[in-house]
Amino acid sequence: MKRAISAALAAFILVPMAHAEAVAPGDVAYDEYGAVAASLSGQPGSAEEGAAAFGSKSIGNCVSCHEVTALSDVPFPGNVGPSLDGVADRWSEAEIRGIVANAKKTYDGTIMPAFYKVDGFTRPGNAYTGKSIAPEEITPLLSAQQIEDLVAFLVTLKEE
Repeated sequence: MKRAISAALAAFILVPMAHAEAVAPGDVAYDEYGAVAASLSGQPGSAEEGAAAFGSKSIGNCVSCHEVTALSDVPFPGNVGPSLDGVADRWSEAEIRGIVANAKKTYDGTIMPAFYKVDGFTRPGNAYTGKSIAPEEITPLLSAQQIEDLVAFLVTLKEE
């Protein structure tokens, strides 16, 4: 009986999470300072997956601009952007989410890419040059879940 109740309770808790919908890039609710309070994916992020995306040249590529001591084994960290050691002491989770999704909402003129945006900019490259692309065919640089994973990783980075 206890197992049946536990299973039913687990199903009740997990079912809504499994059906959570990602927020579309155009529907993200930024506050006046660029923070995003709600999860973009409706799911919690994985700090482990976020660290992998941060250090991957093919996913987040964050390491090309930012250094993080926790990922000192990742080769060739950049120094264009600030070191992100202690980032969780400087910004809240909502502020970090907003900066990763679209840093231009917080820092006008920044060269940091908007990782969760699909309109209002020109995408360079042979795949796009001179071509008209339907809005529904444009995808953000990172998925909503990848943003949440990066946020989960970044909120672990506190000063020693």
